[in-house]
Amino acid sequence: MTKPNIGISCGDLNGIGIEIIIKAFSDNRILDLCTPVIFASNKVINFYRKSVPDVNFNYQSVRELNRINNKQVNVYNCWEEEVSIAPGQLNETGGIYAVKSLRAAVAALKQNQIQGLVTAPVHKKNIQSPEFNFTGHTPFLKSFFIANDVAMLLCSGSFRVALLTEHLPLKEVAQSITRDAVLSKLNILHQSLMKDFGIEKPKIAVLGLNPHAGDDGLVGKEEEEIIKPALKEAKHAMIVTGPYSADAFFARRYHDRFDAVLAMYHDQGLIPFKTLAIGDGVNFTAGLPVIRTSPDHGTAFDIAGKNKADASSFLAAIFECIDILRRRNDYDENRKNPLRKMTSEVLANAEDEKIDEQ
Repeated sequence: MTKPNIGISCGDLNGIGIEIIIKAFSDNRILDLCTPVIFASNKVINFYRKSVPDVNFNYQSVRELNRINNKQVNVYNCWEEEVSIAPGQLNETGGIYAVKSLRAAVAALKQNQIQGLVTAPVHKKNIQSPEFNFTGHTPFLKSFFIANDVAMLLCSGSFRVALLTEHLPLKEVAQSITRDAVLSKLNILHQSLMKDFGIEKPKIAVLGLNPHAGDDGLVGKEEEEIIKPALKEAKHAMIVTGPYSADAFFARRYHDRFDAVLAMYHDQGLIPFKTLAIGDGVNFTAGLPVIRTSPDHGTAFDIAGKNKADASSFLAAIFECIDILRRRNDYDENRKNPLRKMTSEVLANAEDEKIDEQ
């Protein structure tokens, strides 16, 4: 695979997004792996570059994506106007320009001008508008690329946690757990583990919804009536077990025995993941025809503009994006032509089998 163009959306202008972008790409060795294209503006980049004076960050400004320099960090200017930046403040401006950056990046991704996308954090409230009625990146990308379903998949090495439901009020979670939803997420997760992570026969664990996974129906019926029947059906096509009691599952480190875990709701999966991943977790949107990753943290307004942000998770998201791109290319190439190893040269040199007539 040739060196890919990796697009970077800047996230909320008042959060830590641009700071971690600058820190991540200050090491020129990353240019050996990819060509970064940051969707923002020179003025915003320069504003935050002053707040990290100990970092050596250089870039080329481009206004046309066909002018990308593959030996430098590129900043694609999505807007020209002056923008008021207020680090640490939640305001309308931060959301408006986060969406501008994101829309420009996904348009380039759809046109294959970039081959992967890493998104810096947005704040879910201030990105809302009549033109952008989504609770975050995941539902927006699902809609933009017209995917039937997607799964939020958190990764840290071999530790992977997917979510059945994402950003829902807790009181709405139980009614969202259906047989079809369980089967859909399992199918997406199973395919992604094979295609995006190179695991030939993935093993998946599924958590229960209720305490003690329902205690055989004593503490809730969802496990007996919905989850177990769905798993029984899924077992015809994949290796899947459960439902497990969530607290015991992670406390006993059962997640080490599986390639991925399907959690029923946000905090059930993300609290143990963020506790155990120790700062280098990556969020990957499984089920899309394109590749998108992000760090596993938010805008961190409390430290924005103070040169305190840690770029470890963002760097991990860049590397994971590149790795998934390579594994997906390998997967597609290996299945494009099952007789690929039998080249025309081999066939030309082959001798016909001689059959002695009796």
